[in-house]
Amino acid sequence: MPTEEIISEGVIERIGADDAYYTIKTDGVKQKQILPIRNHTEAVTILLKDLVDRGMVASLSEIKGVGHRIVQGGSYFTDSALVTPQVIDIIRDYCSLAPLHNPANLIGIESFMAAMPGVPNVAVFDTSFHSTMAEEAFMYAVPYEWFTKYKIRKYGFHGTSHKYVSQKVAEVIGTPIENLRIITLHIGNGASLAAIKNGKCVDTSMGLTPLEGVPMGTRSGNIDPTIVEFISNKEHMTTAQVLNYLNKRSGYLGVSGFSNDSRDLEDEAKNGNLRAKLAFDIQYKRVVDYIGSYFVYLGGLDVLVFTAGIGENSPLFRKEIVKRLGALGVELDEDANLTRGKIKEISTKESKVRVFVIPTDEELMIARDTVRLAGLK
Repeated sequence: MPTEEIISEGVIERIGADDAYYTIKTDGVKQKQILPIRNHTEAVTILLKDLVDRGMVASLSEIKGVGHRIVQGGSYFTDSALVTPQVIDIIRDYCSLAPLHNPANLIGIESFMAAMPGVPNVAVFDTSFHSTMAEEAFMYAVPYEWFTKYKIRKYGFHGTSHKYVSQKVAEVIGTPIENLRIITLHIGNGASLAAIKNGKCVDTSMGLTPLEGVPMGTRSGNIDPTIVEFISNKEHMTTAQVLNYLNKRSGYLGVSGFSNDSRDLEDEAKNGNLRAKLAFDIQYKRVVDYIGSYFVYLGGLDVLVFTAGIGENSPLFRKEIVKRLGALGVELDEDANLTRGKIKEISTKESKVRVFVIPTDEELMIARDTVRLAGLK
């Protein structure tokens, strides 16, 4: 920074196992090691030592800030935040709303703070971009005390991605985002949509948790809530067990019966697998339901954006969605739609709504906020 040049990228997986994966890419070369990594603090130590050993930094003193993705910031954080003891306490307080994510996010923060005392850490929240929703959009029609006592409401997720691609598409078409009505589709193994008016999110598909919304790789999306009790009684499951099915064994995987990977389903659907096709058709229908609803709520639509793993790389997914939007005057350029993983307008000149593929870059947004809030400009 500030040139926004990627020096290195990588991932550490299976932390806590003897065969953890450490993958790092530098100068276009990816290297992968399998080694024991007992905890996140040890993972951070290995990473930082490697950055020095590989000459990406001369010493750790060159690192002036660390950015962290935090899934749940609740209604408290309307922007990213410099990490302080108070911020850590608030993130911990929201662990009940994101029990699989916030505790792990805190471990990341605390590990880097221990490894590099005094270096600013910045928390970038999945939820903050959606904090501009009106009460009518984020409230559920449940007893109001659930909201006041337990913070039950829609929060939304993938906010960093929705924010980035909406700003990027405005830049690409050369129109101030304050003058645009945009729907962004972040479609990967997790999937959500956002309705954005004048640069502000007015609605989004995920809710209190990432389970709400459209069907995904392993998540069900919206269902009748009484299904939970019904299956609990019929299959002699606890609520937690049923929710585990809805989170991890539904969506593409649940309907197809064999995979949560859209590429696998595409191959099988081409070979006549009707359940693979059905898994897609259910998702297409629900995605278009949201687009139609958002079209009305926004008072029209200027730009539709596809992003994330499937949105960026699946011409089939984009074609099927646009095909169902004929009533809105959306028209697809079949040749342009063959693009994968790069910025491209894929609508025809006659289309009443411009349609783009915009690769997301959440890491860049985190880096920008880290520079801004750590006072590094």
